[in-house]
Amino acid sequence: METLMRNVLLSLARGKLPNRLARRYGLRLGAGRFVAGVTIGQAIEAVKELNRQGKLATLDYLGEFVGSAEEAGQTADMCLSTLAAIAASGVRANLSLKLTSLGLDVDEALCLSHMRNILREAERHGLFVRIDMEDFSHCERAIRAYKTLRQEFAHVGIAIQAYLYRSVEDVRNLERLGANLRLVKGAYKESAEVAFPRKADVDAQFIELIRMHLSSGCYTAIATHDPRIVDAALAFIAEAAVPGDRYEFQMLYGIGEELQRRLVEAGCKVRVYVPFGEDWFGYFMRRLAERPANVWFVLKNLFHRKSAA
Repeated sequence: METLMRNVLLSLARGKLPNRLARRYGLRLGAGRFVAGVTIGQAIEAVKELNRQGKLATLDYLGEFVGSAEEAGQTADMCLSTLAAIAASGVRANLSLKLTSLGLDVDEALCLSHMRNILREAERHGLFVRIDMEDFSHCERAIRAYKTLRQEFAHVGIAIQAYLYRSVEDVRNLERLGANLRLVKGAYKESAEVAFPRKADVDAQFIELIRMHLSSGCYTAIATHDPRIVDAALAFIAEAAVPGDRYEFQMLYGIGEELQRRLVEAGCKVRVYVPFGEDWFGYFMRRLAERPANVWFVLKNLFHRKSAA
């Protein structure tokens, strides 16, 4: 039953009609638990609160799979505005983005042009930019784009998904560039031809990737809410005497807040991924699919709203 629900949620995440309906009705389905708002101002206020709690942030203007150069340009402008807002507000944050939102499927050269403009603006403000990893069909192109950009810019990183068979080799190759990597389990629906279907295998490879990259001397962002993965990472960090300036833990806005607090109190660097924007539905569905029990949170929220009406 849980697998069926997860597949339904991931299918909804890509549906055009559900996304249009979500935009019409706003964050009333309960997505406000996981999405900081629809405007830059709302997102900055959320980051200020995280900073007060001793946490860093990475801001992500939600949007993916744009269908035109015009849409890609609009997203690029929002990324530039987000960097300016971070700098102007003085919050401790950087920027995350998806290459499909910048036109990867429209024109790779256009996407790279937008990325160069964003990275130049980030460099001007002393900020870091992270490329999010998307579904498997975009993996090779995303890594190729990152390798091109990494030759020109030092303040850019990328995410690698532990559930893909190819990820060990990808990490080895990226380490040769001194890559700053965010290591994640992976949240897209993929076939057994390209990704481990069993959670135990994903977890085992995730731990292997964390140990590999921590040992490489490159910067490692460990993105997980799984206490067992966190504890395994901390044990290796202590055993290998990894310096505190070579790693951080990353978690999603609205998830794992008790674990975030524990890590902050232990002196670890914690960065919270803060998404915002009108195009929030796909992101929200993937969060529900990762933990279908969260669906009950949504249903309770809906019921409460109807009762109050």
